[in-house]
Amino acid sequence: MTASRSTSAVFSQPGFIAFIGVRLAAVFAMQIQAIVVAWHLYDLTRQPLTLAYVGMAQFIPMVILLLPAGDLLDRHDRRRILQISWSFATLSSAALLWLTLSGVSDTLPYYLALLVFGCTRAFTGPALQSLLPQIVAREHLAQAIATNSMIMKIAVIAGPLLGGVLYASIGGWTYGVCLMGFLTGVVLLEFVPKVHVPPMRGDEDLNAVGRFTAGIRFITSRPIILGAISLDLFAVLLGGVVALLPIYAQDILHVGPVGLGLLRSSIAVGELLMGFYLTLRPMNAHMGQRMFIAVAVFGVANLVFALSSWFWVSFLALMVAGAADMISVYIRSSLIQFATPDDMRGRVSAVNMLFIGSSNELGEFRAGVAATLLGTVPAALTGAASTLAIVALWSRLFKPLLKVQNNESVLPK
Repeated sequence: MTASRSTSAVFSQPGFIAFIGVRLAAVFAMQIQAIVVAWHLYDLTRQPLTLAYVGMAQFIPMVILLLPAGDLLDRHDRRRILQISWSFATLSSAALLWLTLSGVSDTLPYYLALLVFGCTRAFTGPALQSLLPQIVAREHLAQAIATNSMIMKIAVIAGPLLGGVLYASIGGWTYGVCLMGFLTGVVLLEFVPKVHVPPMRGDEDLNAVGRFTAGIRFITSRPIILGAISLDLFAVLLGGVVALLPIYAQDILHVGPVGLGLLRSSIAVGELLMGFYLTLRPMNAHMGQRMFIAVAVFGVANLVFALSSWFWVSFLALMVAGAADMISVYIRSSLIQFATPDDMRGRVSAVNMLFIGSSNELGEFRAGVAATLLGTVPAALTGAASTLAIVALWSRLFKPLLKVQNNESVLPK
């Protein structure tokens, strides 16, 4: 089958186009809201700490609720849970809209609205990850993951830009656009085929804590899944440089805010281009080796960025890092989806999202602290070197992951 026919086969799957529409509507809403709420609240206070509170207000409830959310998703209709979750996201955007148009200057009510939104994130991430394998045939799943990732990168790149333009044009009414995005996702879910609730194999008599630990035991007993999740976690936690980009743009590369925007976008551009390639030519051979190579390339690219004082070298290094990260994400997602039975998908997806969320949030915190203690360039160098050390160590600790050949080799027995 040619690449074009394979791609056409993915889009012919019942409900896949509706699923993509659902994700686009919601991701655009999330990206727009992230830009607008950060700008709006910082404009109210002129305190950088405000931005930290914005992040924590959404991150803390997500972390607390992720494992209970995964349990619910394994026992109830994932599509309905997603609809309910985005209904609350709609209410959160409505609250932000009302607060803004009412001229409320106290930040506490905004944080409360963001707390509600953080709760919804605990359900939407695992729900979307566990829903896709139920609406796409297994033979098209790897293609669907790559296609979905590539299309989502378009929203990640264009969403913040659109949010900035909208806020400059219509101000607080931009929250209304976010509201409509989440509401569109709720409506479009009706066009996604109803999926069955997979029977829980031996876990139905356990209490909630028992079901949580069963999901964790499943992950820890399978070195392929544990290795794939933890490799990404520590690579981003220790090697990410996103938090350092403002310092590089201002003090090292001397390119100002426009250059900062280009540096931020270069990562997403690399991810988008690689996602497009993987959509046309999905990987299904030597996947373990390719994942380790991709993470190593991610570390080397960040090492080049750390040492560079030339803008376009830095730009290209970050683009390569983004492309390598997309390969890692693609392989990790494919292996996890193929290795996980339907009745475990919610809990496994919740743990996966917990690791990803922690690596991003804590990674930025780690980079900031390291830059304060060591200096900016030494912090970036240390992080890149740590990523390469993790690759070497994980290749010894998780040899089953290194030896994985294709998705079919990890199918649950």
